[in-house]
Amino acid sequence: MPFPRFNLEHFENSLGAERKKRSTALDKMCSETGFLVIEGHGVPQKVIDQQWTIVSEFFSSSLEIKKEVKVPFKGYPYGWIGPDQEALAASKGEVTPPDLKESFNGGPLTIPKNITDPVAYQFCYQPTLWPQIDGFREIWESYYSEMENLAKRIMSAFAEALDLERHYFDDFINNPISALRALHYPEVKNKIFAKQQRAGAHTDYGSLTILLPQADTSGLQIMKKNSWIDVPAIKGCFVINIGDLMELWTGGRWVSTLHRVVAKPDQSARKSLAYFHQPDWEAIIKPIKSDSDETVVSGPYLMNKFKSTNR
Repeated sequence: MPFPRFNLEHFENSLGAERKKRSTALDKMCSETGFLVIEGHGVPQKVIDQQWTIVSEFFSSSLEIKKEVKVPFKGYPYGWIGPDQEALAASKGEVTPPDLKESFNGGPLTIPKNITDPVAYQFCYQPTLWPQIDGFREIWESYYSEMENLAKRIMSAFAEALDLERHYFDDFINNPISALRALHYPEVKNKIFAKQQRAGAHTDYGSLTILLPQADTSGLQIMKKNSWIDVPAIKGCFVINIGDLMELWTGGRWVSTLHRVVAKPDQSARKSLAYFHQPDWEAIIKPIKSDSDETVVSGPYLMNKFKSTNR
């Protein structure tokens, strides 16, 4: 069975019955799988290519350069997180060996001044630690901006798929506390410990994730009907998945799907880019069309989830 695919440009340019047909299809993808390949996204290829170039340069750089931007303490969100520092399965309460990966992480590009909770500035608005690589910050921020714009368009499409007014989510994402993560999964040569993965089985925390895996690579899998299913890495396309907050927001209508990056003997190295879209720090998230009284505040919820996975 083909993996779900959605053309965002075709949806945005459609009208009437055709637009409704496409939004209904999007609703089905989000409720049945929670993962989909998105094409017609409009992100310039030049921006994508430049991002891959500087990310590759960083991960191939010396340990000294990486250590200059190493996260300064456990739970600091931005900078380099080296090997053996994170186990994503911990967010689901499972104890595993550390994931076989390293990452560089960056936060929001602007800092609002009107947040009443000081913890917001102590966590998600901490400075990103920039490596000493020519053009790194400018290229990274350009890609981040494209992801922020794309996420807003997707949230608008999500609103229509949920039979809401297309701008329904706008007031929740005026100052999103989204993070961009570049991931490097080194070549696997040595013995893999029991339960060890490149990224342990987990669900994402926020509203949605925009993932760009290296084209024609493999490793990302989702759990469906008690089986692990491979997610394709198609050139020119992003992979979108629903996060826990969107599942809560929709009252369980849409699913935040368990996924992992599997580790196998003799795997070659692999990289990916993940943009984790998260509503404003003080956004109150509760089911839209449900009597449930489950409510979370976006920022503190994200912070607690993040800290549970770092060693």
